[in-house]
Amino acid sequence: MQFPINLNLDGRRCLLVGGGRIATRKAEQLLACGADLTVIAPHIVDGLRQLPITAIERPYEPGDLDGFRLVITATGDVQVDQQIFDEAEARGIWVNSADDPQRCTFTLPAVVRRGDVMVTASTGGTSPALSTWLRQQLSSVITPEFADIAAELAEERARVHATGASTEDVDWAPIIGAIAARHGIEGLALRTGANAS
Repeated sequence: MQFPINLNLDGRRCLLVGGGRIATRKAEQLLACGADLTVIAPHIVDGLRQLPITAIERPYEPGDLDGFRLVITATGDVQVDQQIFDEAEARGIWVNSADDPQRCTFTLPAVVRRGDVMVTASTGGTSPALSTWLRQQLSSVITPEFADIAAELAEERARVHATGASTEDVDWAPIIGAIAARHGIEGLALRTGANAS
């Protein structure tokens, strides 16, 4: 069983090994979280090169992990991924190998983002297709209005703190319900297929 966690990558050095289409998608996800991203690959596609990355166009070499907090591989080469995994394990660096859960110390969930609201679906790497399907279902339920709801709740929380009170003592359910109702959201229902009306 995996431990769910959200990492703060803002300004932290991350390494992506691989330069193709999958690597480009991973780079976009890391950059969206503010990572200081370096990419190493023998060939880096134009779409990836155009992103705000440090590009090193050569094969991975031992020692390339120096100074990085997190590494993702998207090489499609099991031998290279194994080399990176072994080195990362020896150095205590978290590593994810795309589509290769045996060479991961963490896996990546499928994500729905609405401003500061993030809802994820994960199968621990056993079925990325199911995670993707769940994300598609959730994206129809977690609508863009949730970004505004989260912003209003943050203001309410700040008001409680300003009085010197603890937000731990607040019954948030009716407050969330009232704010959600103002945005046209009465509740959440995930309904698909035969169960959909």
